[in-house]
Amino acid sequence: MAPIRLLRAASAALVLALAGCFYGFSGGGLPMHVRTVAVLPFSNETASPELTRELTDALRDGLSKRLGLRDASEEKASAIARGTIVRYETDVPVAYSANPQQATATRRKLQVVVDVEIYDQVQGKTIWQKKGILGEGEYSERFEAEGRKQAIGRIVNEVIEGAQSQW
Repeated sequence: MAPIRLLRAASAALVLALAGCFYGFSGGGLPMHVRTVAVLPFSNETASPELTRELTDALRDGLSKRLGLRDASEEKASAIARGTIVRYETDVPVAYSANPQQATATRRKLQVVVDVEIYDQVQGKTIWQKKGILGEGEYSERFEAEGRKQAIGRIVNEVIEGAQSQW
């Protein structure tokens, strides 16, 4: 009698696990009907105009590669990703030269703060949003773009993880 109960319990667990897998692979944790996304250029409240393009491109690439969403125009997309670049700070010293005669920093840190929303155009509601996402990056002097790429990558990771968590 016990082996039959064990077999039934194992079968039920397998069915539930498979159902979860099929649901989870369609666009991460996004609703099943969300298959396309329009990543709108972020509003930029900073003095760094290149941030808009770099963040938009990285987010579009990440949503496509990691969540399987196809890029679409705003009119045709089932979801929209949009947001605001709130803050961009550079030259936060991290490490200093060992030479006491020289007071220059050898490593610097930058911070990018954004507010992001993923909006479901089909159902007319917000799927996911978060304010104050902080991305940080470190860079050597005169290599600010390297640090900016790291910070943007961290922001994209947080957005994708947030979208996937909407099971």
